[in-house]
Amino acid sequence: MLGEPERTHDRLMRGAFDDVPLTTLFPELSPAGVEALKDAARAVDAARVNGDKAEWEWAPDHAVFPGPQPGTPIILGLDVIDHADGGDQLEFLLQVVWTDLGQLAVDAAVNVACWCTTDHATHDVDARSLVVGDATSLLQAFQTGAERLIGWLADPRDADYWRARAGLPARRTC
Repeated sequence: MLGEPERTHDRLMRGAFDDVPLTTLFPELSPAGVEALKDAARAVDAARVNGDKAEWEWAPDHAVFPGPQPGTPIILGLDVIDHADGGDQLEFLLQVVWTDLGQLAVDAAVNVACWCTTDHATHDVDARSLVVGDATSLLQAFQTGAERLIGWLADPRDADYWRARAGLPARRTC
């Protein structure tokens, strides 16, 4: 276990998924839904290459829609960063967020952050967003996002592979 959850400088709490107060963040979830979210998170943990438990972040202040604002209010998220040779890094994200219209959405993405001489910063290679609504439940969206993240984690953990997949210039020509 990672220990006790801790509050970060940006008001997020951080810890193991078992520490996430799911019924506080998502009071509409049934007990079976809570268990299903935990199962999906465990599957993500199991997909981690280095075997470490994932460190999840959550914001109890965002459990209720905070209204439209700059940025995306994150309720729950995971950010897996792999540092690659040559300065590039890969970032794999799974987040439950609020949309501008006050709907929940689950976002999953893989990004290449390259730190070449022109400092291209972060490039989205692949991203998915599922808005929770009548046709899609929070549980379905989270499970779909988790499955997508697990698939990305199984792909090569090489920034050059992801740069080519996104049609970005090779690292040497940045």
